[in-house]
Amino acid sequence: MKVAFQGERGAYSEAAALSYFERSIVSVPCHSFDNVFSKVSNGKCDKGIIPIENSLAGSIHRNYDLLQRHQLSIVGEKIFRVKHCLIANTTTHIKDIKKVISHPQALAQCEKYIDQLKIKREASYDTAGAVKLLSESQSNDQAAIASKLAAELYHMKILDESIEDSKENFTRFLILSRKPKVVTNNSTKTSIAFTLDQGGTTPGSLFRAIGVFAMRDINLTKIESRPTPSKTFHYIFYLDFEGNIEDIKCKKALDHLSEMAPDIRVFGTYKTDTTF
Repeated sequence: MKVAFQGERGAYSEAAALSYFERSIVSVPCHSFDNVFSKVSNGKCDKGIIPIENSLAGSIHRNYDLLQRHQLSIVGEKIFRVKHCLIANTTTHIKDIKKVISHPQALAQCEKYIDQLKIKREASYDTAGAVKLLSESQSNDQAAIASKLAAELYHMKILDESIEDSKENFTRFLILSRKPKVVTNNSTKTSIAFTLDQGGTTPGSLFRAIGVFAMRDINLTKIESRPTPSKTFHYIFYLDFEGNIEDIKCKKALDHLSEMAPDIRVFGTYKTDTTF
């Protein structure tokens, strides 16, 4: 099974994919999130994996927009613990390092650690890409911040592990497929998107919309709004809730929502990740 992910080999997205699928996959690196969606949509890959939110940095807005643009289903989620490693060439020691390179977000998440080393920092396009570039340069006075998988793939040395400032660093990934998946698990989650009259800007409109879930004791786990491209300051609302689309109370909630929402799209019902 081919699984598309954004980034170089060894990216956290690939590590999350290997964890979710238990390594029984062929990883397909993509240069952008758009490319991930395209490869799944055109059948070049069976599945795709994308980050949708990080516990520290928040939502990845680009991927919400791409979900709406493409006709793909969400068939799973993986909540992945991000553990940053300090990685260098095999002959390098920590005392030799003068500069560290990585993606800006990884550098920011390891700021205190980098300050303690008193070294320069340089932004790169990708965490795993930084390791790849470092392996090609054979530099002995530089290090990269990336995943353990990246160190393994590029035959590099891990100088230190779990160097992130906050250990509560988790990224939630979504698994994409061309077809929805039938889920019978008791612990499920459903993702939808909907619009409201006047773009959701009229008083109380969003309150009434999410009230259809509250009155049926359906727990909301995520809500996000994104601009509607065709209308200025009108919004699309993305919602995750606990439950299966086939549950009677969930069906009634969506039927009720349809009375006030001109457009509703169900991305899919999938098993909730409770392993983290």
